Amino acid sequence: MLRTSLQTLLRVVYPPRCLLCGGLVESDFGLCGTCWRDTPFLSGLGCATCGTPLPGQSDEAEFCDACLAMPPPWSQGAAALLYRDNGRKLVLLLKHADRHDIAAAASVWMARQARPMLREGMVAVPVPLHLRRHFSRRFNQAALLASGLARALEIGHCPDALLRARHTPPLDGKSREERFAMLGEAIRLSPARAALIRDRPVLLVDDVMTSGATLSAAADACLAGGASEVCVCVLARVAKDA
Repeated sequence: MLRTSLQTLLRVVYPPRCLLCGGLVESDFGLCGTCWRDTPFLSGLGCATCGTPLPGQSDEAEFCDACLAMPPPWSQGAAALLYRDNGRKLVLLLKHADRHDIAAAASVWMARQARPMLREGMVAVPVPLHLRRHFSRRFNQAALLASGLARALEIGHCPDALLRARHTPPLDGKSREERFAMLGEAIRLSPARAALIRDRPVLLVDDVMTSGATLSAAADACLAGGASEVCVCVLARVAKDA
């Protein structure tokens, strides 16, 4: 009873606020009606491996032209948002403004998309940051998302399974070919965590998918370490034509 009273008092003093505009909402870690309407949540038909939206409807797995031309090393992939408008704003707030509260809502949105990819014994693994970038940013946003996603899906979680063995410069503005070349062998499986990955399906987690180069390097590292399968879930997906 005391706990309930304290929670009621806290809600009076600190009422729940919209993650984007700060307006009042009914529950913590939510969006107001206007911000929800203007946030590009992904639904409907999408590429089965990268999540990019596709036209039409289908009861079978469909693939975008890019994935047909160059299939990624993972078997299935999904995204919660398009990386534009409020979707881009949420990612940047999480990534650069220390808005860790966004990860709580984002992991629920991602879990809704990831649930069809669940496998028995699956473990969530975040894409790693290099130590230099980790120290400057103080946290890994992919690790926050992976932790929340693992809780929402009730699966295993290994936050330090992968290592960023080589520091790479920011990939913004780089072509697809440049991104893949820069990330070759930049991500490796931690020897201390190899046993946790071997013969298990992995759910690889990141904040944004652009060309897929970073996720490809991470998936290759998991598969080289003996993972039985890799699936991918990201908060937002860059899609040029969407």
